[in-house]
Amino acid sequence: MSLVKLDTGFNIEIDFPITPFHKRLFAWAIDLVVMFAYMWIVQKLLGLLYSGPSLVPTIIAVIAQVPVLFYHLVSEVAMNGQSIGKKAMNIQVIALDGGQPSISQYLIRWMFRSIDFPVIVFAAVVTGQLPWWCMAFLFSGIGCVIITEHSQRVGDLVAGTIIIDKKNRTSWQDTVFTELESSYQPMFPQVMLLSDKDVNTLKSIIGSVKKSRNFDLSMRIAERIKSKLGIHSDLDSLDFLETLLKDYNYYTIA
Repeated sequence: MSLVKLDTGFNIEIDFPITPFHKRLFAWAIDLVVMFAYMWIVQKLLGLLYSGPSLVPTIIAVIAQVPVLFYHLVSEVAMNGQSIGKKAMNIQVIALDGGQPSISQYLIRWMFRSIDFPVIVFAAVVTGQLPWWCMAFLFSGIGCVIITEHSQRVGDLVAGTIIIDKKNRTSWQDTVFTELESSYQPMFPQVMLLSDKDVNTLKSIIGSVKKSRNFDLSMRIAERIKSKLGIHSDLDSLDFLETLLKDYNYYTIA
């Protein structure tokens, strides 16, 4: 499996497995089926509710297409970089720094779908408004994924995102939240100097260390954070990182 080294917010490179092309294709197909199924259900319901001539079904049908239009944007924002298809294939959109993409990055990816998957070109060729050779533009997104180093489509390149395979990263977590004991007492209030993205990256690093047993990585990260936040601690590096994560949750939840 192809790997990409991403420089995290702590200036430490971590390996992330790039999603194989076939998994992206299957995820896209599943999402397509979901959208078609939704539209089919809407059409069936309209047929049952309105049998006679009326503009109402047409208006409702047009409005009902809005969720399809925003499907990928809303699902990726709401499901932390995943759609139904991506979740089924266990793949996820992340930022090039290894953290969770921002809303603007998700928005840019969505806006460039019309370039990566120009359905309007297909319609124009079929209706004779464009010559047949314009069909080649339908494969611009696929071609970009195939030829780019990190298998990125145009939207990924512009937004600064990639799609990773989560199958071999079982410890990857989608949020920074960790359950705390009711009696938990924080040790490092300086953790609040870190951003949400820093802490999200920290949580993925902890998972990576536990899976690979790469304690050299945890030591380097711990030393960088101690230096950055002015913390002195005798805790084991992994214990220190996990304590930071718990402290962050304590202060943000409280």
